[in-house]
Parts: sequence; C-alpha cells; structure tokens
Amino acid sequence: MRRLKIPTLLGAFITLLDDRLGETIVLPLLPFLLEQFTTSATTLGFLTGTYAISQFAASPLIGAMSDRFGRKPIMVTCVSGSVIGICLFAITVSLKWDNYYLPLWASSLPLSLLFLARIIDGISGGTAATATTILADISTPENRAKTFGLIGVAFGLGFILGPGLGTALAKFSVTLPVWVASGFAAFNLIFVIWFLPETLPKNKRNLLPRKRDLNPISQLLIVFKNPLSRRLCLSFFIFFMAFNGFTAVLVLYLKEKFEWSPELCSAAFIVVGVIAMIVQGALIGPLVKRFGESRLTFTGIGFVMAGCILLTIANIDTAIPLVFTGVAILAMGTGLVTPSLRALISRRLNSVGQGAVLGNLQGLQSLGTFLGAIAAGRSYDLFGPRSPFFGTILLLIFVMFLISSKNISNKKATA
Repeated sequence: MRRLKIPTLLGAFITLLDDRLGETIVLPLLPFLLEQFTTSATTLGFLTGTYAISQFAASPLIGAMSDRFGRKPIMVTCVSGSVIGICLFAITVSLKWDNYYLPLWASSLPLSLLFLARIIDGISGGTAATATTILADISTPENRAKTFGLIGVAFGLGFILGPGLGTALAKFSVTLPVWVASGFAAFNLIFVIWFLPETLPKNKRNLLPRKRDLNPISQLLIVFKNPLSRRLCLSFFIFFMAFNGFTAVLVLYLKEKFEWSPELCSAAFIVVGVIAMIVQGALIGPLVKRFGESRLTFTGIGFVMAGCILLTIANIDTAIPLVFTGVAILAMGTGLVTPSLRALISRRLNSVGQGAVLGNLQGLQSLGTFLGAIAAGRSYDLFGPRSPFFGTILLLIFVMFLISSKNISNKKATA
C-alpha cells in the first residue's frame, strides 16, 4: 500500500497540534485532578518544574542526535516517551488510592508516580524542539519568524480545542480527559512514523559531540558565546521563567481566588488559544515586516505585564470580565514575543547545527520554566495568590531593559 504524501510544513504542524492537544486537554483540570493528592501550590509548581528540568537535562542530547541521525527518528523517540509518561499519569490519577492500604513508608507512592510520569514525559519532551528544527530546515532566515508563527497557531488551536474537549469529557469523569490525552499521544506516534518526512539530508548531518559537550549547563554556553545574541538569550530565559512561572499556578489561582469551575477555567484557555492563533497565524508576518522583531518583542512584553495587572486587581465580582480581558492581553503579548524573540536569536546564531542550537534554546526555556514554576508555587503559598504576578511584572521590566539596546535589532551576528 502506498503511503499518502503530505507537505512537510503540514506534517510538522499536525505533529505540534496533536502534541499540544494532549497537554491542553488536561491543563485546565490539573488542580482538580490533584485534589485527592495535594492542594499545595508548591507541589504543583514542583510537578510542573520536574517536567521542565527533565526536558532541560535531555535537550542537548536530543538536539545533537537530531543533527546526527535525522529529525524523524528522534521525533519518534520523543513521542514514544510521551505515550508512556501520559499513560502512567492517567493510571495514577484514575486509581482510588483510598481503597488501598498503603504502609506509612509508601504513603507518598501516588505523588511519586505522578513525578515519575512527568520525568518520563519531560525527558522525551523534545517534540516541540524537533518540530521547530524541522521548520528551520525548510525555511529561510527571511521568512523564519512567519514560519515559526505556525508553532503559535498549533498552540492556539490546541488551546481552543483541548480545554473545550477536556471540559466536555470531565462531565462524565474528571480522569477521562487524561485517557483521551493518552490516545492523542498514541495517534501522534502513528502519524510521525507513517507520514512525517525526514528534512535533514545525510550529507548535512553532524557527528555526535563529546560527552562533556552534552552537559546541559555547558551547552547553554553555545547560545551565549555570541556577544550580540547574549542579551537576547538572557531575555529569552527570563521571559519564560516569568511567564511559565505564573501560568503554572494560574488555574489554581482561578479555582481558589474566584471559585471558578473547570468550565470557566477551560473557557479562559480557549480565549488564549483564539488570540494566539490570530496573532501568530495571521498577524505576525505583516507585523514583523512593518515593525521588526525587536519592537514586537518589546510591545508583547508590555501586553503581558498589562494582563498580569488585570489578573491581580480582579475580585470575585469582577473576575469574569477582568480575567478574560487579562488572559486575552496575555495571549496577545506572548503571541508577539515568542516567534519574534526566537527569530532574533536564530538569525544571529551559526546556521550549522540548527538542531543543537534550537535544542539549546528549548533547554534554556525549560530551565526558566523549572525555576519559575517552583518560585511561583512557593511564592503563592508563602506570600499569597497574587504574589507570582507581581514577581512576573518585576522580571519583565528587567527583560525590557535587556532588549532596549539599539544594537539588538540592527546588528547581525557573525557565526
């Protein structure tokens, strides 16, 4: 039987979309799923951070292996790990642990299994980074920001379809969406194996680096070596530390502060998806041509700060209008920042070894998420629910200072 051939751009997009659906179908329900185990924001932050730090540790190897063996085999490996991790998570939250007698020493077993599931999923969490590398393979520097905008479209569609589907399924059982997420991961694996083409020719593949070069900390030096990209990379790191930090506790904030139901939390994520899809799918290309990546990054950060302010001033009576407006502005901001900042860095780094470079950027994002999620969760418990948003605003002010250099948008790096 002949295989159906589809355009590479469409294949990468479908892979990203399916990967996002597997996550967003569960994301608005996470605090509700964890109720039988914990209500601590610190634990929630560590659970989010565990995935991120596992991804950080594995990202240099994933990037280097995609440059050595090609994009497709690495994508298959990553998606396979996601299937295992999500299935283990689904089994853990589905079991009625109160019906089992656990000795004192094993009382933490359920949470341990959840952390193990996140570690497995994180180690194999190079799907987005590898898909980004595929997009870099088939794009030119001039249209890279627009091509990277497809990542935002996939994320946006995921946030539109996933939360709505998760809420509908949760009416039957709060754990059913997790099993459907497992199904999405399994489908993604079949799709990658059967349809996604290889985009890295054998004559352009690199040898594997030395073991010490796969140290995730030392590998971050690659993206900091170029003096023109150093400030941008630091901005990238701090932005995702701030943004992914407060988003790790956002649903818990809505649930506890405003007594929101899973339906309302999911609706907020749907708004995020719609805005992100419009900005990164339709607007980012023309906006980059008119204003440039640097100005859009600066403007997007301002939007994120404004969204955080709206979330902090809301009360239980004004929550619906202010929160929905706030998350819409947040989505608009990150929709501008993410592709623009990635494109700025990508254009200033060596074109050889794109997989390793972009893999390291993913590692930088993961390290920021790890630190941000833990800090936000701890701040939530110690200083109150609004404190993570105030911390985000302070960090973003520093990011705006970093990207304000006139030389950032005009100088090109010599790789």
